[in-house]
Formats: sequence, structure tokens, C-alpha cells
Amino acid sequence: MLIKDMFRKKIDREIQGVIIVGQGEDTNVSQELEEYVVTRELQKHFADFFSAYKKGIVGQTPKMGVWISGFFGSGKSHFLKILSYLLENKRIENKHALDFFVEDEKIVDTMVLADMKLAAETPTDAILFNIDSKSDTNGKQDKDAIVKVFLKVFNEMQEFCGSMPYLADLERRLTEEGRFEEFKHTFEEEYGDAWEDSRQDFDFIQDTVVAVLADMGFMSEDAARNWCEKATTEYQISIEDFARRVHTYIEQKGKNHHVVFLVDEIGQYIGDDSKLMLNLQTVTEELGKECKGKAWVIVTSQQDIDSITKVKGNDFSKIQGRFDTRLSLSSANVDAVIKKRILDKTDVAAQSLRLLYGQKATIIKNLIMFNDGVEKKLYANAEDFEEVYPFVPYQFNLLASVLTSIRTHGASGKHLSEGERSMLALFKESAMSLMNEETGAIVPFHCFYDALENFLDHSHRGVIIRAYDNNQINPEHKESDVFAINVLKTLFMIKYIQTCEANVDNITSLMVNHIDNDRVELKEQVEAALKVLVRQMLVQKNGSVYIFLTDEEQEINNEIEKENIEMPEVITKISEMIFEDILSEKKYRYPAFGGRYTFSFNQIVDDRPYKANQSYDVGLRVLTPWYEGGTDDATLRMMSGQGKEVLVLLPNDDEFLREMQAYMKIESFLRKNTNAHLSRYESIKEAKRTEMRKRNENAKLYLTEALKEATIYVNGDIARLNARDVSARIQEAIGRLVQIVYHKLSYIDTPMGEPEIRKMFHTSNQLSLSLEGGTEPNIHALEDVLGFIAMNSKNYMKTSMKTIKDRFTKAPYGFVEDDVNWLVARLFKRGDLSFTVNGASVTLLNKSEEELVNIVTKKQYVDKLLMEVRVRVADRDKKAVRDVMKELFHVSSAADDEDTVMKNFQNYAQKMIYEMERLEGEYQRYDYPGKKTVNDGIRLLRSVLQYTAPLEFFQYVSKQRESFYDLAEDYEPIKAFFAGEQKQIFQRALDMLEIYEDSKTYIVDAELEEIVAQMKTIVRKPIPYGDIPKLPELREKYMDAYTKILDAESAPVLDSIDQDRERVLEVINTKPYRDSKRERYLEQFSEIRQGAEKCNNVSSLRSFADKADALKIRLLNEMDQLDLDEAKKKAEEERRKQEQKAKETGELRADRVAENPMTYKVRKTKNVSMKSMTHTASWRLESKEDVDKYLDALRESLLAEMDEDTILNVEI
Repeated sequence: MLIKDMFRKKIDREIQGVIIVGQGEDTNVSQELEEYVVTRELQKHFADFFSAYKKGIVGQTPKMGVWISGFFGSGKSHFLKILSYLLENKRIENKHALDFFVEDEKIVDTMVLADMKLAAETPTDAILFNIDSKSDTNGKQDKDAIVKVFLKVFNEMQEFCGSMPYLADLERRLTEEGRFEEFKHTFEEEYGDAWEDSRQDFDFIQDTVVAVLADMGFMSEDAARNWCEKATTEYQISIEDFARRVHTYIEQKGKNHHVVFLVDEIGQYIGDDSKLMLNLQTVTEELGKECKGKAWVIVTSQQDIDSITKVKGNDFSKIQGRFDTRLSLSSANVDAVIKKRILDKTDVAAQSLRLLYGQKATIIKNLIMFNDGVEKKLYANAEDFEEVYPFVPYQFNLLASVLTSIRTHGASGKHLSEGERSMLALFKESAMSLMNEETGAIVPFHCFYDALENFLDHSHRGVIIRAYDNNQINPEHKESDVFAINVLKTLFMIKYIQTCEANVDNITSLMVNHIDNDRVELKEQVEAALKVLVRQMLVQKNGSVYIFLTDEEQEINNEIEKENIEMPEVITKISEMIFEDILSEKKYRYPAFGGRYTFSFNQIVDDRPYKANQSYDVGLRVLTPWYEGGTDDATLRMMSGQGKEVLVLLPNDDEFLREMQAYMKIESFLRKNTNAHLSRYESIKEAKRTEMRKRNENAKLYLTEALKEATIYVNGDIARLNARDVSARIQEAIGRLVQIVYHKLSYIDTPMGEPEIRKMFHTSNQLSLSLEGGTEPNIHALEDVLGFIAMNSKNYMKTSMKTIKDRFTKAPYGFVEDDVNWLVARLFKRGDLSFTVNGASVTLLNKSEEELVNIVTKKQYVDKLLMEVRVRVADRDKKAVRDVMKELFHVSSAADDEDTVMKNFQNYAQKMIYEMERLEGEYQRYDYPGKKTVNDGIRLLRSVLQYTAPLEFFQYVSKQRESFYDLAEDYEPIKAFFAGEQKQIFQRALDMLEIYEDSKTYIVDAELEEIVAQMKTIVRKPIPYGDIPKLPELREKYMDAYTKILDAESAPVLDSIDQDRERVLEVINTKPYRDSKRERYLEQFSEIRQGAEKCNNVSSLRSFADKADALKIRLLNEMDQLDLDEAKKKAEEERRKQEQKAKETGELRADRVAENPMTYKVRKTKNVSMKSMTHTASWRLESKEDVDKYLDALRESLLAEMDEDTILNVEI
């Protein structure tokens, strides 16, 4: 069956392919209404519209706007046109527009049909126009452009002049006065042509117009002349005035008359011009207020109202409120219309097609498929195949997108003035191209191009036209159906479509023209055609995508191709992409110990290092297809084995390099031509920027794939890697190289760092870190570090911390700084190393824990810290020190390292010094035994503290060990002496001997003297400790003998004290003041007596008798003074009494009194002791002369003490 025989209606019948608003012959209108398909979507749209429109008929409504949106070619202009027919109920021959809907039962809902009938019966002027075609050439630049267009079509609807509003005003005025017909008739008689044919040439008919108006008597000649001059100026009308004119017109018409403005493509006209949108809003607002639902504005736009009103800085909420009815035409509506009007099949054809699909379903599915990730509709089932055939379901949406893109890029705005190229016509004409084919033929997508060609601008059509003249593309010089050109047409169609990627597979599917096509063969044809088109620079390959080039784009591409990008520049860019974008890990992370060890590696592509100054122990070299060195297996094995590099040999496909080179050429071109060359091609410039980004993405994609497929060499062999991801593969390969190059990294079996170093220095004894089995952690690493330092020490060189780190952080070790710090600290703590910083020795003794940690770990010491192998102390000296510590301090050293032993020894020595220095205070009070031993011990121990170097310390202690042994032996009894009772016993003995020494002049006792001699012998011994137990017994004997002597000596002293006391009592008892003085005097004598009774010193005892005698004399003198004072007082009183008496009796005159003054004398008493008079304690009388001598001396002393007014009282 031929395809043309499948359809119910002839496929080649005349269907208006372009919907032009404003064009409508009756035959076309009749066909439009008859064949208009009301889909389910349109059923709803008709219901919504007429329901809203009814509100203005039966009442009033401010919501008198309708916004119809839909993509280019969706039928919105057709829908608008049908609405205009229905609203004015247009009569075609003997039928009205509504009759087509009623008779064909196009509307299902009777309520909707009733609303439509109500609207049709309401008198309406439907003003249908394309706003862009009605607008003046520069009209859009005028902020009042929209109201002027509305005024123009409103005037034209009344058959007034549309192009000249002043003439329309004249015509309206003449009409209102009923003289317009008279004017037209007079003008035609005067001028010779009809008024309607002549008014557009107003400049040439002004004189005739003036004459006609004057002849009619409508206005004077002068007034008419003035009016004509005004009519040639710019016309101004406010939106309010326009709305009032429409309202006035409606009122004049009466009978609920309506005016409907149906505006096509308002969205395209306004664009993003906020002034035009504001103008539309105001027009709609004023019409709504003035006419209250009797004037309607219905517009079409490719965008919905919410999208088009999103203009910055303006509030368009009012227009959104006016356009309350919003109708959106979807692609589903177009599909349904096309299937109904064009593709409706006969029953026989439908059945045949369903059977055909049942047989070929799998073949068809495998034949037409897309791989860009965007869903495209294919045949769902046999019924779908029958409805859509000879088309494919994806073509509906895809063609809709093509039409939209052509509107934007390829039609030069022609459709704006000539109407839309409807999808209905496109499908009809494309189907006609296959109408004579047998069943099985399918419309390839390029067929749609022929139906669109006349709507395209030259930059697109010219490319395809010239392709026919290209011998490489069209060698047979065919005028049509050239495969390569059909591919070119297809590429043009989808050039700007985002939902269909122009790769080989998709192009192959788009080129399918029969269900029995061999896809493999067809794909080969497509690939061959693409290669030709690319070579002829009509098509550009961008990765896997092929792009149609316009004339301008070809020109730009030629310029880009001339950009000189050298190979090294491309390799540098590829290096950046590999090492910055694709390989996520910049270092290799060693898996042990939680990624503690990371290794940087040299980064090289071909022979070009990615970065300067790369000097790592391992490297990664990527070899591209452009590498000029040898890439045979033997060469690469040798390179990888000798160079400590991972070699990555990429497959021999330089597509990624070409893509990168293309990217760089575009970048260079755009950079050089930003302002000048590309100013004319702004859209191409932006497209090139997009292409540049895509090229870069492609280069990355292809490079990533190349890395996945690369052959990798490690240590002279091809690596068999488990990972699949690019980064993981490279990391695994580098990991294998690291294990080979850093083969001593395994010497670190226990990770250590600053916390462990701090803990090590904090412990006073041997560090207890060990692995299972009790071995030293990191023992092999410790041995290598010590061996390296020892080698330098043999050459009399000290080793800096920097040198150690430089050595052991590189191959074959690869330790981290924490490792090296701990290893050095451990060797130092163990006593294997000695430190110096700035020439000063560093030991465990002269630096604090914090200082030692800082010296080992801080960067400021990395050059200052020098170390060498420490000279070990001889075992005999170590033993000597331990023996001395045991003997002297009674401790055993638990530490093995020399510094700790020295530090412990010195700490104990310092404690013993403190202890001995406390004893020195005891020796200042008493002459205790062992003073020399203590003094010598302090000096000996202090001599130990001055040593800071362990070697010298051990040698000194070893040399002086006998002195330390002697000190240990001699000091022990001294400690015991002061710690126990010996000190008290010895101290008491010394006290008794001191008393004896003070009193021995007064003691004559042979027994006591013997006891004292024995005690002195003991306390004066240098080492008296063995005899001290004898002192308690000697002390007891001493006390017995001394007490007897003391008792004998104390009796006369106490008696003398008592006599002196009695003498004082005797005198005080005779005094009037005895009661006030007696107790005090007794207390003083009692105190002296108590002192005498307690006194244990014979020498001191005798002084108490002298004290009592002196007290007696002092108290007697005190009483004599009191008596004298009392006597003087009485004498003075007596004198005053006599004077008073003399005055009272008058017996004495004043002069007599003066001549015989009364005198009163009082004698004082002077108390002295006989002892003070004799000036001696005893008299030695041997003869009479001795008696006379002593008495004469006594007499002289007594006479010397006597005075005229003094009574001398001598106490015996």
C-alpha cells in the first residue's frame, strides 16, 4: 500500500500552512472552522474562556484579559483566530462560525456550548491583529507604542484612517454629525478618486480637503487650513482618553455591545522592554476601569505571563490581575491535532500498520534509539505506531523545539509579521514527500527542513545551498536527496536543541527512512558523510558532537584555525589537567599507621616537568601519543627500572590532545579579538565560549578514558593493577614503587611522636617501651641512625639534626620528622648520644624536660643541635658509683643510662648536704661529737655536684670512693647520735660540766672532782659514742655530791635573806604606811628567796644574799625618804598655822615678822651596810694593830658618810 492511500483525507489537499492573523478569505475560514480539531486540552480552554467572557455579558468584571501561551508552532495564533470568528459569530456563506462547532459536535460540554452561544449572540467587534505588523517601523522605541497600535486598529475597525489619527478624528466627528458620506462624495467629485484610496497621501491632498470642508460649511477655510497643518504633526493621546473613546463607542452602539482586541505575539513584541510592558498594563487597566468587562484584551505569547512580567525593578501585579484567564497550549495538543487532521488512517491501513508493527517491533526498537540521556518518545505499541506513521513520536517534541530555536536564531523575525509556520503544515508537507512510497518508509527528520527552508535567513540556507555545488560533498551533482547534505540539514535542525545531542548514534536515528534500514550500514554512511562535512569545514566536531556551522561561524573557525598553538603549550595544559583535575591525590599515602606517611612525586608529561624544581625520590611520567621518545616495551621497561618512575603509556589516540589544542586556539582567538573582530558576532562569540568549555570537558573526558586504558610500568615491569578508577590505579602503581624505593620504611614498627618523646623525658628511670617479646621499638631504625652518627664521629665530625632529617626522610627510609625526632631523643636518653647547642653541652641534668623536648622537636634548633656518639663510662667506674650509692645513700640505682645515674647520685648528695647543714646549727650551740666529719662530708659531697659530664663524674667518684666509704662509715653514728637519746645525754653532761666550771672556786670536794674528771674524759673524745652510756651513772653520782655541797652552801644564804627581811619588817611595822607597803616588800624578799632555793650553782647562790642585803638598804632608804617627806609636810603646815594665827591676833607687825622669821629643820636618815663601810667581806685580825687599823678605817668611812642634817643608820 502506498502511503498516500492510507489517510482518510487526501494528504495533498490544500491546508493553510501559515496562520496569518488578519488574513481570512471565506474559503480559508470555512476550511479552518470545518477542520479545526478541538482536543481535550482545547475543550478545557474553551470552557475557561467563555466562562470568564460570560461575566462581562451578564454583568460587570474587571478581569477582562486573556493570556494565551504556547511554543512556536503550537497553534496559539490559530486558536486566537478561531476565537475571533466565534466572538463576532462570523458568517461564511450561509453558516455562522458557531454552527461549525454545533454541527460537528466539536464541544462536548453543553454548558460550554451555551456560553459560546451567549457570546455569539452578543454584538461584538473582534479586532484581530499582529501587533508587530501593525506597529510603525520605530514604534517599539516609543513608550506609548502599544496604545498607539490599539488606537490604530480601533480606528480601522470603524473604517476610519488607521495610519493618521488626526484624519480618524475628523472622520469620527463627521460621522457623529452625519456628514461623513457627504464629505466622501464631495471629495470624490473634487479630487476624482475615492476618499479611502486617497487619504493615505494626505500631504498631497491637503488643498482639496480644505476646499471640501469649506464648501461643506463644516469649518472655515482658515480653520480647515490650520487643522490640516496640525494633522501633519505627531499625534498624542493619553491611555485614559483612548479608554474613554472605546467606552463612548460601546455606549453609542448599545445592546450590550462588546469590543475585543485579539493581539497576536504580544510577548515577542514586548520582549524584555519594561516600558512596553508598563504601557500594556496601563492600557488593560484603563479599559477595565472604563468599560467594566465590555472591552476585552486577548493576547498570545510564547511565554506565560509570570515569565514575561519578571522585569527588574517594576511591579506588574496589576496586569497579572487583569489577565486572570490564562490558557497554555502544550505539545500534546499539537500531537492530537496532527493525528486527527492529517494522519487519520483508513480502517484497512490502520489494521495493516498494526500488524506490521507486531512483526517489526523489535527491529524498530533497535533501529531508532538515542544515547544522550534525554528521554525521547518512541513507538509505545502497535496503536501508537498506526496513529503516528509515517512519523516517529519523538519528532513532535523535537520539531517544536526546532521551531522555537528557528524563531530565535534562524528566521530573521519573518514569522512575526507573516504568522507562524504551523506544525500542522510541516507534518503535512513532510508526509507528502513520501506519499508515493510503499508501506515501511519513515519520514527522516531532515524532511522537515524543506518545509521550513523559505523561513530561514541566508546565513543558514546559504550553507546548504552551496553544499550542493561542493564536489566533495555532492560529487554526482544531484539536485536533491544527497545523503551528506541530508545529514547537514539534520545537523542544522538540531543545532540549537539542548535535548538532542548531535552525536553519531543520534544522527543515525534521525536519518532512518525505512523500518528495514540496516543500522550498522546507515551509521557507517553517517560517519563517512560527517568526515566529508568536517573536512569541508561546514561542520565542526566538538568531542563526540557534530555542529552545523553558519557562514559567520565558518569565517570565525577559519580565523581560529590560524591561531598558532605549539605542542609544548598543549602538553603543559594537559599536565595541568592530569595533576590538578583528574588525579585527586597529590601525594601517595602509605597505608600503614593510618596514612602517617605521604610521599610527593615528580610530575612529568612526556619530557616536560609539570612544575619546576621537582626533586623527589619517586616520579610519575605520563607518555602521550605526541611523545617523541621510544615507546617500545623494552625501552619503557628500562626507563621505569632506572629512573624510579611510574611510566603511564597512554593509548595511541590523540583525540584529547586535539580537543585541548582546539580549546586553546579558541581561547587565544577570543582573548585577541574581544572588542574588534567579534563585535559583529556577539552570539557566535558566546557560542565559542560555550564550545571552548565543551572542548575542555571533552579533553578531560578522553584523557580520563586514556588513563584508564593506559599501560603502566613499575620497576622494569608492566604492573598488573587491581583498581579500576584512574586515581586509584595511579596510586596503586606509585604505592608499589614506594615499597621498592623506600624499602627501609618498614624499620618503623611503632609510630612515635612528640607525646612519646615528652613521656620518655618525663620518666626518671629506663623507658619501658617495647614490642611483643620485650624488644626495643624501631630497633633497626635506631641502629641505622646511631651508625650514621658514629661514622661521622669517627671522622671527628658532629652531626646536626638537619643532616639527620635530610638523610632519613629520603629514600631508602622515608621517615617523617616525628620518627627522626623520636629516634634521636631515644638514643640521647639511652646514653648513646651527646648533645651540644651553640657549643654548650646539653644533658638530662642541665635542661628541663620541656627544654629537651623543644631542642629535639622545634625547627629553631634543627641547625643548632649537634650530636656525636657518646664515650661510654667504664664498667668499673659504674660499679664504683653504684657501690658508693649503696654504702652512702643506702639505695640501688634502677636506671641504666649514665645521665640518670649521675642525676640520681647528685640528688641524693644534695639531700645529704641539706641534712648535714642542719647539723651545723647544732654544733654552734654545743660541742657535739663528729663536727669535723660533717664539715669534711659537706665539702666532699659538694665536689660531686660540680660535675655535669657523666664521664668525668663517674671517674671522680670512682677515684674518691674510699673517701665516700669513710664518710659513710663515720657519718652513720653521727646520724644515730642526733636521732636518738645520745644527744640529750651528752647535752646534759655538758651542762653539768659548765655549772661545775662556774662554781669550782667555791667547791672543795675530792669525790666530786673525780666524777667530773671522768665525765670530761668522755665528752672530749672524738668518737665518744661507745662511752656515752656511762654518762647517766656519772651524772647521778655528780648530782648526789653536788647537791650535798649546794645544800651546805645555801643554808647561810637563806638565813641572811631571812634576817634582812625581818629587819625591814621590823622597821615597816613602826610606820604609819605599813599597810600599803608591807605586802610589796615581802613579795620582793620572797622572790629572792625562791631564786636561792632553786639555784643549782654555788657561785650564783651567794649572789642572792647580796641581793637581799641590797634590797634591805633600798627599802630602808625608801622608808626614810617617806618619813622625811612627811616631816617636811608637817613643818610647812605648822609654819602656815603660826602665820595665820599672827595675822588673826595682830600681835606681830609685818616688819617684825620679817625680822624674826621662823625656821624648821628636818633631818634625813641614811642607811648603809656594814659591808659597804668595811669594803671587805671579812677581817683578818692577828694583832692589836690589826684591830686598830680596821677600826680606824671604819671610823673614816662612817665620818665620811655623816652630815649635819643626816642620821646614819648602819646595818650589820
